Amino acid sequence: MNRTAWSVFTGLCGVAAFAMSAVPSGAQATEVKEKPPMYSYVANWQIPPEHWGADIAKINAADKTILDAALGDGTIVGYGNDVNMVHTLDGESHDAWWSATSLAGLLKVLDKLRGLDYSNSPHSLNPTKHWDLVLVSHYYNWKPGAYTGAYVYVMMYQLKKDAPDDAVETLSKTLVVPEMEKLLADGTILEYEVDTEAIHTDAPGMFAIVFVTPQPEGMDTVRAAILGSEKDNPLIGPTFDAFVDYSQHRDELLKGSGVYK
Repeated sequence: MNRTAWSVFTGLCGVAAFAMSAVPSGAQATEVKEKPPMYSYVANWQIPPEHWGADIAKINAADKTILDAALGDGTIVGYGNDVNMVHTLDGESHDAWWSATSLAGLLKVLDKLRGLDYSNSPHSLNPTKHWDLVLVSHYYNWKPGAYTGAYVYVMMYQLKKDAPDDAVETLSKTLVVPEMEKLLADGTILEYEVDTEAIHTDAPGMFAIVFVTPQPEGMDTVRAAILGSEKDNPLIGPTFDAFVDYSQHRDELLKGSGVYK
């Protein structure tokens, strides 16, 4: 998705925030509220192509035993793995992730996965690069159940230094959540979230908008919904330009399997 499409998101936020400021607080009871934190651990791997088939499948199968148990006892709320569809020189080829309502839940699973037989670890596949992320989201939702071969779109942005402290909150409450909830309800997407880093391995100010769609047509449907919002809101202004440093913007398109409780 291009800059114009996603500029709709925060442009609308600027308009909505202005409108909300003029409404008595009691009338805002139906506004989107932030949820309890959902933490996600994302392990990114750059694996040589000769290991992309059966070797990765073997590792995912070994991890599944631990992850299924953690999902069953409530330690985590979801997990999955992805294959990158658009490769870059420095990007991952594969990832594995799991989400929990606490950092403790993430770390309990991490300890168990690291205790697996070393031969069933991505380390045994001689990765050229590896890095991890620990993320947190207060704006998310999903359809419970498993999915296979779904498309995952990740839009990563960096806030400008002078962006307001509540920029991500405003963006999420006034546009991302309302639009994504509609798409979740009609089955276009299976999950969405707005993430920031819980443990900062990059400069503060990074945020990501993520959604999962079961069919390739879902990518076009989401984009059309965003562009349609622009037509319905002629007051959209340059708010996104004021919030975001576009030189740091990156997108990822992945295909993966996962499950949510």
